[in-house]
Amino acid sequence: MPELPEVQTIVNDLNKEILNKKITSIKITKSRLVKGSDAKFKKVLIDNKITKVERRGKLLIFRLATTDYRLLIHLKMTGQLIYQIKDKVVAGGHPEPKADECLPCKYTHVYFTFADKSHLYFNDQRTFGYLKVVDEKELEKIKSKFGVEPLSPDFTFEKFKELLKGKNTMIKTFLLDQKHVAGIGNIYADEICWHAKVKPSRRIKTLTLKEKKELWKAIPKVLNDSIKYRGTTFSDYVDAKGKKGNYVSKLKVYGKEGEPCAHCKNVNIEKTKIKISGRGTRVCPNCQK
Repeated sequence: MPELPEVQTIVNDLNKEILNKKITSIKITKSRLVKGSDAKFKKVLIDNKITKVERRGKLLIFRLATTDYRLLIHLKMTGQLIYQIKDKVVAGGHPEPKADECLPCKYTHVYFTFADKSHLYFNDQRTFGYLKVVDEKELEKIKSKFGVEPLSPDFTFEKFKELLKGKNTMIKTFLLDQKHVAGIGNIYADEICWHAKVKPSRRIKTLTLKEKKELWKAIPKVLNDSIKYRGTTFSDYVDAKGKKGNYVSKLKVYGKEGEPCAHCKNVNIEKTKIKISGRGTRVCPNCQK
């Protein structure tokens, strides 16, 4: 699933590519992915312009020029957003199918055409994602369901301790719960726990003050590092400037089972037999306590 770094990379890219371009047409091939009526969706968006792309957790928010409505897009498990103008392709989200092989294809369920003949494609293999137009009141209601943004000034150590207080769930379960900290998914939860040197299965009440602080510091560090390298999921794609999303080469535990731990060198990373919140989990049995 595209997580905060991948979604932020999409935000950064689209803010450079699609702002103030008039939407001239919209094709919808799978109506159930558009929440509400197709007619309203098109009425709000056609002949409008996107003035800014934002993010709340893993949710993409598109502000519009001539209405108080906003366009929301959630990529969920396998969603992609692919922008194409002539031979230039800027892609973000799930890595399959390859972006440059699918413009459009059977997985393209909604696509926008702009006045300059460029396109924005929404692809989704498993069709869990969605698009929706909402007014400001509904947007604020949706945003309020997300926890603190881990890259914002609000994510202080005091705030983090407050969120942990009284909880006895597993650390990874806590990190994956979007109502606590917004935007973290399976990949980065494993990476964060490795950097903090704590087992993802540890109960929150067992954490020392020092361990809580290490965990708090690891969250923005891992997320910022991934954004710097354009995320994990699109490692094979090259954007208009020739940059690849290559945080996959920086991963320490996710997908590294059987390989020596990058910290202690002597013990191999293991994939635990027990899933946490239904997700496979990787650890160094030596470094993570």
